[in-house]
Amino acid sequence: MFSLALAVISLLYATVGQAGGTAFLGLMAFAALPPTEMRPTALALNVVVATYSTWVFNRNRAVDWTMLRPLLFSSTPMALGGGLIVLGDYIYKPMTGILLLLAGAVMTLRRDRVSDQDRQIPLWGTVSVGAIVGLISGLTGVGGGVFLAPTLIALNWASPKQTTALSSPFILANSTVGLAGVLLAGQVPSLHLGSYAIAALGGSITGTAIGLKWLGQTATRFILAAVLFAAGIQMVLV
Repeated sequence: MFSLALAVISLLYATVGQAGGTAFLGLMAFAALPPTEMRPTALALNVVVATYSTWVFNRNRAVDWTMLRPLLFSSTPMALGGGLIVLGDYIYKPMTGILLLLAGAVMTLRRDRVSDQDRQIPLWGTVSVGAIVGLISGLTGVGGGVFLAPTLIALNWASPKQTTALSSPFILANSTVGLAGVLLAGQVPSLHLGSYAIAALGGSITGTAIGLKWLGQTATRFILAAVLFAAGIQMVLV
C-alpha cells in the first residue's frame, strides 16, 4: 500500500514537473517512518525520479542550461552543507512540517500563466534563490522544486514552460549532493528503498507520459496541496 501511494504521488507530481520530495516526506510522516530514515529516503527517491524526468526534458531540448547554471552554482554547496547537518527530532519534525505547510500554500496560491513572456534574471536573484532553496533541500530532504517553480513564475523570471523544464535538473542536482551530505552525516535510507524507488519511478514515467492530458494542472495542484497541508499538520503536532 505504501509503495502504491508513492507511485500515485510521483505520478501526480510528474504532471506538474516536480519530483515529489515534499509529498514523499508527508507520506513517510503518515507511515511513521523514523525521522533518521525520512530525509535520506526522500532524497534518494528524488534522485531516481528527477533523473528520468531530466533525461526526458533534455532529450527534447527543453532545459535552459544557461538559466540553470547560476541557480546550481549557489544551491548545490548549500544543499551539501544542509545535508551534513543532523537536526534533532524536536527541531526536524516541526521545521519540516512548517515547510510542508508553506509548500501547500505555495501550491494553492500559485497561478498558471498563459503568457510565455519572461525577463532577464538578475544574477543576485538567482544566487539568492538558489542558496536558500538548496539549504532547505539538504536540511529537510525536499528537492526544492516546489519552492523554485512558483518563485520563478511569481517574479516573472521564467515562463511556466521554462520553469517545468528547469525544476527537474535542479531537483536532481540538489538532491544528489544533499544525499551525499546526509550519508556522510551517518543517516541511511530505508531498507525498502529499492521497492519504493521502483514504485516512484513507475509513477514518474506514467505522469510524464500523460502530462496534463487527463488531469488539469489546477486540479493537480489542489490535490497535492491537500496532501501537503495534512502531512504538515501531522508533523507539527506529533
